[in-house]
Amino acid sequence: MQNLADQPVQNKSTSRIVPTRLAHFVIRSRNVSEVVEWYKTVFEADAVFDNGNLAFLYFDAEHHRIAVGEIPGLEDPNPNVSGIDHVAFSYRNIVDLLETYVRLKELGIVPYFKIDHGMTTSFYYKDPDGNQVELQVDNFETRDEAHAYFRSPAFAENPLGVEIDPDWLVTRLRAGEAPEKLLSSGTVGAREPNADGASA
Repeated sequence: MQNLADQPVQNKSTSRIVPTRLAHFVIRSRNVSEVVEWYKTVFEADAVFDNGNLAFLYFDAEHHRIAVGEIPGLEDPNPNVSGIDHVAFSYRNIVDLLETYVRLKELGIVPYFKIDHGMTTSFYYKDPDGNQVELQVDNFETRDEAHAYFRSPAFAENPLGVEIDPDWLVTRLRAGEAPEKLLSSGTVGAREPNADGASA
């Protein structure tokens, strides 16, 4: 008898079949409680399950976005081996990103790398185990605009971007500057402050 898996698919669509979303990621940790508290703090997340050795966290419509499981004796992440470098999370707008930056800074959680990539404004953090997490906001309104920037001479010349000062952006926001003016929209380098605080 022929296996159903070996039978041809009837009326197969000619369009691509792709995942609908990235569902979650899982962290192996030697210190679950500290790592779980860090992610709960950073993302204002809740635990749908946490038995002290394994935790599942959520902060949106997904049943869990992050899971953390304890494995004793693990070594620190090694940047000299191949693997996933970091995981990135997008915020709705620059205001939400900056308000999150301020909230975390007040709790002693600060980014080790702050950069205007051109297509995004990004703050990079490390969790207690050294895993890298990027909090970002898109600098363009549409994917097509971002793709156009990726294909531009400006991106080819500087694909990484330029470092920025989040406190300078917060100061401008608090002073009443329109949030959209805080986004570079691909003009990488235009947002670094001079010594007097003015835009370069």
